[in-house]
Amino acid sequence: MTDVLLRLQQWYAEHCDGDWEHTSGITITTLDNPGWWVKINLAGTNLRTRNFDRVTDPVDAAELQEAHVRWMTCYVEDETWHGAGDETKLAMILETFLAWSAGDAGG
Repeated sequence: MTDVLLRLQQWYAEHCDGDWEHTSGITITTLDNPGWWVKINLAGTNLRTRNFDRVTDPVDAAELQEAHVRWMTCYVEDETWHGAGDETKLAMILETFLAWSAGDAGG
C-alpha cells in the first residue's frame, strides 16, 4: 500500500472515536469526465475552522476547456474538504489534504 493511503488511513483512525465515524468520514468517488472527487467531513475535528486556500490547477478556465487537460481543484465548504481532479490526480488530491491537515500547506 502506498504511503499516501497509509497516512490517510492513520488520519481516519485517529478521528474514529466511537461517534465521529457514524456521522462523518471520507468519501472517494469517480467522476464521468473522467476523474476523482474526495470529500472529507471536518466536523468534530481540529480542521473544521482551519483556513484552507483554494487550490486550482490550471488556474485559467479557458485552459480547462481544452480536451485532455490535467486539472485539480481543492477547497473547503460547509465543514467539508473537497478535492477533485482528472483521472491521474487521486494521489495528488490526497497529498494536498494530508499536507494541509498536518499544517504544511493551504493556509
